[in-house]
Amino acid sequence: MSRKVNHYDMEPVTGEKVEVDGVYENEAGREQELNRGDTFPADLIMGSTEWKLTQYHFDNHHDGETDPRLVPKKDSEKEFKITHPRRHLKRGDR
Repeated sequence: MSRKVNHYDMEPVTGEKVEVDGVYENEAGREQELNRGDTFPADLIMGSTEWKLTQYHFDNHHDGETDPRLVPKKDSEKEFKITHPRRHLKRGDR
């Protein structure tokens, strides 16, 4: 069931526990990466502040290279795949 978003919902504030890994931004615009279980830190100038989740943390295998499955292979003696019953190869049975 989806949760209705109310614009009166309060964002997490300094001292509360982080529930989701990700990048958070405070009211002053400072971004910080926080992990689940950490506590939201206080801002050096503002003190206690609200934090907003701006980006989820994705733990993937990305190394900055294209996925090998997406790299086109060299055309080497491809066999034709018949995708429709009316498509025939040049065998004389057309």
